[in-house]
Amino acid sequence: MPADGLDSWQNFAVAVANDQVRQALLRRGFALEYATLAWNVAGIVVLAIAAISARSVALAGFALDSLIEIGASTVVIWELSGTGEERQRRGLRLIGYAFAALAVYLLVQSAVVLATGYHPHHSVPGIVWTAITAVVMFTLAAGKARTGRALGNPVLRTEGRVTLIDGILATAVLLGLVLNAALGWWWADPAAGYVLVFYAAREVREIFFVPD
Repeated sequence: MPADGLDSWQNFAVAVANDQVRQALLRRGFALEYATLAWNVAGIVVLAIAAISARSVALAGFALDSLIEIGASTVVIWELSGTGEERQRRGLRLIGYAFAALAVYLLVQSAVVLATGYHPHHSVPGIVWTAITAVVMFTLAAGKARTGRALGNPVLRTEGRVTLIDGILATAVLLGLVLNAALGWWWADPAAGYVLVFYAAREVREIFFVPD
């Protein structure tokens, strides 16, 4: 076989291999997002029941956060289904709006709970669900970060940070529920919410106000 023919065959083989790797990464990205969607849909039901039972503002707010995560995952699924820089920019903007909504929700929820001195009842189901959710969200966030880097996809990486915040928020809600149950520290959860407001606001700044 001539040298140029061999080079062409090798280039073709490399291109096929790279495409196969990319398709595998895309399938992993879709799987991560569908898993996030399924978990948060189930979470809304579980958290709503637990929030009503315990009269917990924190659990009700966490259910609303699950809606934001569902929206962010839907955006990524839409973006992974197409190509082009404009589609990625639009996806990033939508993720930025999700971060902004999350920051506003956390700020309002934390301020209302602290101002009213609202004391929720104890919630064993809430403690169990938020503990499991924290582990699941941190695992999914790590998978999205790795897959997004491998694909060179900023939308998947950014939405992975939404999932990370969801895991941090689950941990904060869990800590608040445990401290309230064990020590009566009802203010622990809204206080932790302010830390998350800063984190979410920083992500909004990086998406909308920091040039690439």
